[in-house]
This record gives sequence, C-alpha cells and structure tokens, in this order.
Amino acid sequence: MNGTELLRMRRRHPSQYIAMGLLAFTGTMMFTSHSIAGGGGSSSSSPFEDIDNSQAVLVGLGILLGVYALIITEVVHRTLAAAVGGLLAIIALSFYSEQSFTLGEVTTLIDWETIGLLLGMMVMVGILSHTGLFEWFAVQAYKRSGGSVWTLVVILCSVTAVLSAFLDNVTTMLLLTPVTIQLAKVLDLKPIPLLISEVLFSNIGGAATMIGDPPNIMIGSGLSSAAIEDAAMKKEGLMQEGYLELVSSGVTFNDFIIEMAPGILMTIVPSFMFIKWFYAEEFSGSRVRDIAELESMYGIKDAAMLKVSGFILVLVVLNFFLHPLTHIAVSWIALVGAVVMLLATDRHELEKPLEHVEWTTLLFFAGLFVLVHALQYLGVIAFIGDYVTKGIEMFGTSADGDIVRLAAAILIILWVSAVASAFIDNIPYTATMIPVILQISYELNIDLGPLIWALAFGACLGGNGTLIGASANVVTAGMSEEAGYPISFNEFFKAGFPIMILTTAIVSLYMMLVYVVGAENGGGVWKLVCIGITVFGIVAQLARGRSKGKNFADSLVDDDLDALTDIAERAVDIIKGVKSSEE
Repeated sequence: MNGTELLRMRRRHPSQYIAMGLLAFTGTMMFTSHSIAGGGGSSSSSPFEDIDNSQAVLVGLGILLGVYALIITEVVHRTLAAAVGGLLAIIALSFYSEQSFTLGEVTTLIDWETIGLLLGMMVMVGILSHTGLFEWFAVQAYKRSGGSVWTLVVILCSVTAVLSAFLDNVTTMLLLTPVTIQLAKVLDLKPIPLLISEVLFSNIGGAATMIGDPPNIMIGSGLSSAAIEDAAMKKEGLMQEGYLELVSSGVTFNDFIIEMAPGILMTIVPSFMFIKWFYAEEFSGSRVRDIAELESMYGIKDAAMLKVSGFILVLVVLNFFLHPLTHIAVSWIALVGAVVMLLATDRHELEKPLEHVEWTTLLFFAGLFVLVHALQYLGVIAFIGDYVTKGIEMFGTSADGDIVRLAAAILIILWVSAVASAFIDNIPYTATMIPVILQISYELNIDLGPLIWALAFGACLGGNGTLIGASANVVTAGMSEEAGYPISFNEFFKAGFPIMILTTAIVSLYMMLVYVVGAENGGGVWKLVCIGITVFGIVAQLARGRSKGKNFADSLVDDDLDALTDIAERAVDIIKGVKSSEE
C-alpha cells in the first residue's frame, strides 16, 4: 500500500462523518423511542398526554386540512408543507396542554423505525445502482415483453405485486423505481404512468401478507394473542375478563395469507383493466430496440461488487422473512445491512452510495409523523374512532340483528379505514385504530377476527388513495422527483383514488360472503368459492383473448362486454348453488 492510499485512508470526507453519524443517531433514537416493529408509537414515558377538548379537535382538523390544501395546490413543496403542519400542531399541543416541549421530546413523535428502514434500504439501493443491476433487469424485462408496452407494464406490475407480498412494498419500490426510470429512458416512455401503476400494485400486493405492508406488520404485532393478553392485563375487573376472551382471536403470520390473499387475488384483473383504460394512450403500441445493443450498453458493470452486495441484500431479505420468528425490527435489519454493505464494498467512498438517499423524503416523513401524532394527542384520530363506534352502535342488537351489526361493523371499519388512510397516512392511523378495534369488539360483542381483516384491508388498500396515503407512494415520488420526473398530488390522485374505490368495493363483497353469509361455518367454503370464481374468470379471460389472437397481457384485460356478462351470470349461479346447499 503506497503513501497516497494511506493518506486517503486517514482523511475522511465530511459527508462520511455525517452519514455514519445519521445512521448511529437513527439507531439510538429507535432505542429511546418505543414503537411497534415497522409501525409507530411513542415512548412509554412520553411527556405528551391526550387532550380532552373539543376545540383542540377542531383546531387539529383545521391544521390537517390546511396542510392538505398546501400539498394539493402545490403552493409549496410537500416536505415544507409537512414541516409547517408539524410545527403548527406542536404549537397547538403546547397551548392546549399548557406546557412546552423540548426538541428531544418532539423527536419522540417521529417513527424512527420507518425512518431507519428507509435510510438503510436507500443506502443499499445506492450501492446496488452502481453495479449495473437495475439496467440489466430493465433489459430483461424488455426482452420478455417482446417490445409491447402493455406487456411490459403487466410484467413490471406483476413483479412489483409479488415482491411486495413477500418483501414489503417500500423496499420493493426502492429497488424497482430506478429500474423503471432507466427503462423508460431507454424506450422513450413517460416514466410517471409506469411508476404510478407499479406503486398501486405494490400496495395491493403488499396487503396479502403480514410482512408486505407496514400496517399489516403493525396489526400482526399489536393484535397477536400475546399482545391482546398484554392489553387485557392493563384492564381491571369485567373488562379484563372480556379482553382475555379475545386472546384466542389473535392473528398469526399464516392468518394473513389465508384471510387476505383470496380477497387481494380478486382485485388483480379489475385493477389491470382500469390501468389499461386509464393510461390507454401511454400504454399502447410497441417499442423496437436492438436487444444485443441494449445488453452491451446496459450490462453488469461491476460483477465483484454485485456478488458481495447481492449476498448481503439476500441476507437482509431473509431476515425480513424471519421477522415473525426473530422479532428483530425490520429497521435494524436494514440499517445493519447498509453498514455492512458499505464496509464490504468501498469503505473509503460514501458519496456515490449516498446519492440515492432521498433526504427530502425522510424529512417529509419526519414532519408527517410529528403532525399526525400531535393530532392524535389533540384528539383528532380518536374523534374518527368514536364516530366509527357510534356508527356501528346504530344497528340492532337482537339475534337477527347480530348479523346486521357484524356486516355494518365490517363495512364501516373497512371504508372508514380506506378513506382515512388515504388522507392521514396508514401507519399512524393503524397504530391508533388497533386499540379501537379491541374496544369495539369488547363493548359491542362483535367477533374480533373480521374487524381485524377489515382494518387491514382498509388501511392497505386505502394507501392507494393519495400520494401521501402510504410510505411506498412517498418514497417513489421522492426518487422520481430526484431523477427529474416529479409526481404531483393531483396526478397520483386521478389514478389512485379510483383504484382505491374499486379494490375496496371488491373486498367488501369478499368480506360479506366470507364473514357474514358464511359466518356459521367459518367462511372456508366461501373463500374457496371466491378463489374458484376468480381463477375461472382469469382462465376464461385468457382463453377468450387467445382465441382472438391476442397475447397474454392483452387477453388479461380483454373487455368483451357480452363475454364478461356471461362470466358474471355463471358466477351468480355458482353462488346461488352454494347458498342453497348450505341451507
């Protein structure tokens, strides 16, 4: 080793100290701020207390609406809007609680688990981006599409949905956004419609498993048998006994796949059909490129670095899968993976890996968490929860009314969660609603299981409603803006909100069939019926399209109205047959 190399080792660029310091600070804050793994929360010795003041609720709602007005009109950048909203919410909280808060106390409102996860994954994506992996994957996707733009969209969205189910949607979009942008540049496509389509399917696919979406991670942790038992121990008397009776309804990792995957499967083809219709102009035609030339231009640049960083990423993903068993917070897994990858690749150079860290996105999340958690203490989110309970209480209590009340509870929680998650952000909303779900089940004597799945479906699918409804949306928008393609609130809303309505409506039908109509036998038969009808519909759709000479992707969204009506009539006949056999 010569003198120049030794000198370079001894001298450190200021950004290296900043980056490592931020990693250490984030890890420290995750120790000092108690939160559900992957979810939110505040310290058990929090200086903040719930405020029982109707005026505080109105002020909080005003601040929230004001922030959304700034974001929608784009008068200022959404990060600055979230910062202003968080500052105003803290001022309101100080005023109504009649106490002042230090900066350290305010930072406990930030969900450092989410910040840590994003930071760690962004660093790893930054390292992987310099190996040429994303460019290589983009070329492979183009080869499989045969040049058809719509086939390429189907491939990208399908890969996104599957990865989001078994990885998580935030990580998936961190990995695929650079691929999509590079592919759009090569094929001369508009990247924003592609990115919006992918992130919509990331939220849909992520809803199918416990580790696919942050709200599901939180529900899996906060409504497990052990968590419900802990909540019961904090109660007294009859309430404690009532909560202990709910312990058997706690959810497990496998429950998410069994209960939610069939409903999510039902939404896939309708979502593709909407995307194809909405972006008819952008996703039509084909792009012809010389594949050999593309492979020579966009191949793997650094095979050695790819092997090392790829191996570390595989270990990180494996630990994500093992999270339900190890209970190691996914944020710690990501941060440790980032540090190890930095050490294993180029320990003397941090500028390039840090290029892909979206600082504005991290700041946006920090401001948003302060805003929403402050509004939680002001009583805004509890205000929503109270009206959910009152809405359910309006329905009957007689023997015949039990089914009506169950149906009402499912639909109200599902739709309120979907709409609220779209406009509040599904992570803090879910954290607030978990104890509300337990309270509703106990006080109104309603089966806890269906309420849990209504919350999970609503929170995950509701994330598609607006640009700030889910973490994956914000991360994708931040990376797209950094690449020179800003996604506006309105542009996302036009595609995302209808998808949210469509998928929530389909899931409403699924939940009514499984948990209301099939309540007596546990809904198992109706799950099989829903899966059977969905698979039959997809096969019939593909067969009909192929008979017309269409390829797989075009057959999937074939919109022959007469044929679709025939399929719907057959499905109705099957449902009637199952119902009559049960009777």
